[in-house]
Amino acid sequence: MNKTAIFINAFALLFLIFAFIRDRKKAKKALTVALKSFFRILPTVLIIIILIGLLLGFVSKSTISKIVGEQAGLGGVLVVAMLGAVLHIPSLISFPLAASLIKSGASITSVAVFITTLTMIGVVTLPLEIKELGKRMAILRNVISFVIAIIIGIIMGVVL
Repeated sequence: MNKTAIFINAFALLFLIFAFIRDRKKAKKALTVALKSFFRILPTVLIIIILIGLLLGFVSKSTISKIVGEQAGLGGVLVVAMLGAVLHIPSLISFPLAASLIKSGASITSVAVFITTLTMIGVVTLPLEIKELGKRMAILRNVISFVIAIIIGIIMGVVL
């Protein structure tokens, strides 16, 4: 376990102890809600982890590097941008996936675009967004988010 994970877990444990000291009943209720949420998303998380493992097992590093690596250029960025826009993966899973992609040869720009489009664009949730915001606003928001995601990825690639 790295230092960041140790720090985050220690921080969470400290505040959990504080919550139990402050109000035991509310703390137990919060833990119950958290556990229910955990078990509700666990099957989805496990399926996604298995799919990522299979993908990385069957697709070689050279293929990943060719499609979304530095030499892929803008085409590779657009591929992952479209993939991120269409997929509906929880953010919690996207970060380990991003680390795996970088280790397999993907560029920082491509991975940053993938995570950004994954969290900012909702092709899967577009019908609900159209219902709530209206068709014009929902599409405009997604198009602007798509462009901004690519800009963010390019900036991240330059900075990192």
